[in-house]
Amino acid sequence: MSFRHWIASFTITAVALVGSASAQQQALKPLVVTEPVHGIGYLPLYVAIRKGFFADEGLEIKTITIESGSAPTNAVLSGQAFAFIAGPEHTAFAKLKGAELRVIVNVVQRGNLYYTAAKGKEPSPGADMGSYFKGKTIAVGPFGGTPNSITRFLVKKWGLDLKNDVVFLEVTTAGLLPVVKAGNAQIAAVQEPQTTQGIRQNIWGEPFLNFPKEHGDYAYSTLNVRLDTIQKDPDTVQKFVRAVVRGLKFIHANPAEAAAIAAKEFPTMPPDDLKPTLDRSFADDLWSKDGFVSPEAWATAHSVVRSADVLKQDVGYDEVVDMQFVNKLRNSKQ
Repeated sequence: MSFRHWIASFTITAVALVGSASAQQQALKPLVVTEPVHGIGYLPLYVAIRKGFFADEGLEIKTITIESGSAPTNAVLSGQAFAFIAGPEHTAFAKLKGAELRVIVNVVQRGNLYYTAAKGKEPSPGADMGSYFKGKTIAVGPFGGTPNSITRFLVKKWGLDLKNDVVFLEVTTAGLLPVVKAGNAQIAAVQEPQTTQGIRQNIWGEPFLNFPKEHGDYAYSTLNVRLDTIQKDPDTVQKFVRAVVRGLKFIHANPAEAAAIAAKEFPTMPPDDLKPTLDRSFADDLWSKDGFVSPEAWATAHSVVRSADVLKQDVGYDEVVDMQFVNKLRNSKQ
């Protein structure tokens, strides 16, 4: 089913549901959020949906996964979706093409990326990363995605040439484990649960490079909307942000219940994968506690995409980030 047909189906279903509701029940406003992958990193959003935090605001949220480059962003730009969750650099990409998007709330506040080595290909303790990576093939997500940009940033930081010193094997999230298992790549740039799955399947060991710990505050995954949505319907944006922030606070205050919700959201994930995945995420302080994107967090993300030559011009914090809705909640202690 095409995205446009999916939207039409969702709209018809939402209207039917509203029409069948009792007169006393408030109709929920349907909104679509696109995501580049359905993953644990977005757990606060899923928690907010399942706990009814959006419903409390009069909103009904449906997520749709689109693993195809700029498609999640384009769905928002075309008005087919309300928001997309992804790296905030995508708002900057759109800015340089003449479109106006804004980051409205933070979700993942660390660079959610781990580097693992195929069994027998691990770096020696204390190895120089430039020397180790030189000549290697790296399994990584598609060009333009944040994991790809971070990897390019690091390779350049270590003094290597992107074209001559390393090979980027760009695959979908699902393809990372198979290509390393088959011996087609020696290094993988992975997130959870792939990190844990690779360890359990003996494809690789524990990460030799932990980007979240080593690079601190990073605007990695944010929720983003069109500027004219903010201008024309700030009330809905405020309600949306309030629900997301409730989801963020909930997972920090109730990790056990958040884990139970994750098990429902990812029913096919074995418990032996889920628990280490969540343990690592909490240990590395993956999720924002209040939804705020600091100028420093954008500066780190900006430096990554500029160094990787994915973003062709500098784009300032105020040109892509709008924290007015988060700040209202912070100031009111909600």
